[in-house]
Amino acid sequence: MATKLRCAVLDDYQGVALSLADWSPLADALDITVVREHIADRDRLVETIRDCEIVVIMRERTPFPAELLDRLPALRLLVTTGMRNASVDLAAARRHGVTVCGTLSRPEPPVELTWALLLGLAREVPRESAAVRESGPWQSTVGADLHGRRLGLVGLGKIGSRVARVGAAFGMDVVAWSPNLTDERATAGGATRLATLAELLETSDFVSLHLVLGDRTRAIIGEPELRLLRPTAYLVNTSRAGLVDQTALATALREGWFAGAAVDVFDAEPLPADHEFRSLPRLLATPHLGYVTAGNYRTFFGEAVADITAYLAGEPVRVLG
Repeated sequence: MATKLRCAVLDDYQGVALSLADWSPLADALDITVVREHIADRDRLVETIRDCEIVVIMRERTPFPAELLDRLPALRLLVTTGMRNASVDLAAARRHGVTVCGTLSRPEPPVELTWALLLGLAREVPRESAAVRESGPWQSTVGADLHGRRLGLVGLGKIGSRVARVGAAFGMDVVAWSPNLTDERATAGGATRLATLAELLETSDFVSLHLVLGDRTRAIIGEPELRLLRPTAYLVNTSRAGLVDQTALATALREGWFAGAAVDVFDAEPLPADHEFRSLPRLLATPHLGYVTAGNYRTFFGEAVADITAYLAGEPVRVLG
């Protein structure tokens, strides 16, 4: 019998990687280890996957920089969920002869979470729900209206344009800005293009971020931009933490520059137990749930199986870089 290849599936927090896809075609080829907890310590991670020829990672939960790849001589195939993962050093992978493959990712789940967070902010859902559970005050807040208010989208791609359509269904005035957005693309995406980011921030009641994180967009929302928001405005970020200066955001929430924020993404994930974002006022926070749905996971893990199968057949698919 041929020796099986060793495969590790990292950061399977919910323990569903093997149940949401059919791994049986690989039963004779792989010896699979599932790691549910996040391994932040680099030495411990190397010890865990040192002998693995194949590793499956979930988004950016565990980065694979050059320093880690240097210490994994057995690694031949790295499968990341999604077709973009900035935490993987693709050049270093190529130098080590490691093939990196991706999977498709559905745009609908982050759209749905964006609206869950926006509505939670507008109607003070966490506070009112807690009051019911704790026998607190009955109807202690006054919700913010959506109908007739302005929704400002920073980014109008696959996700942003879907958020725009929902905003229109609520009767909102939907506007958008991004560095390369044109009037024609804005109209096609269901929004009116504004000339500057400043104009969007100054005039919007709700601001939602949907940009790809890169050199041009890192910290695109800093202290000056946060101070442009109206006192009654809300900010939602389900994209990437790096789009917003996190220190400035914390200060803004503590000092009440605007009404509140909802974030699903953080500079450090999982968020440390003593991190200030766990206790900031005016903040609705979720643990990076934007892509975490059963349907999306079936896509991720189903296509991970397909990636491994194709690689073993000598015909890798969805190769990145």
